[in-house]
Amino acid sequence: MLAYVGVRVRDLDRSIRFYEDGLGLVAGPRGTMRHGGVFVELEDPRSGQKLELNWYPPGSPYATEYVPGAELDHLGVEVDDADASIERLVALGAEVAIPAWTEAGPTSRYRIGFVRDPDGIWIEVESRLAP
Repeated sequence: MLAYVGVRVRDLDRSIRFYEDGLGLVAGPRGTMRHGGVFVELEDPRSGQKLELNWYPPGSPYATEYVPGAELDHLGVEVDDADASIERLVALGAEVAIPAWTEAGPTSRYRIGFVRDPDGIWIEVESRLAP
């Protein structure tokens, strides 16, 4: 299931203000990634669609030069089994960008990995694990 679209932003506060005030999205969960990046999930209150804003600090391996086209960070999909889905996507021409790992939050655990589709678009593949 397509869960959200992640876009890369250069100024997180400016982007949150833009999407809240300009498009009526509502900021929700926010977190810090292992490499220091920050994500903020925004949701459209009418449709339930989600947009994830991703900001990467200087020195992060994902803080590449910002050029046209770099705005699409990744697509996020929720699946029943991340490892099996990654294996299936690789068989269909994807390549593993970041091998799957287990991420434990305060109330749940996830299996998360990233692949690049045949055109290079990053896809986050995530499944919820039993607590």
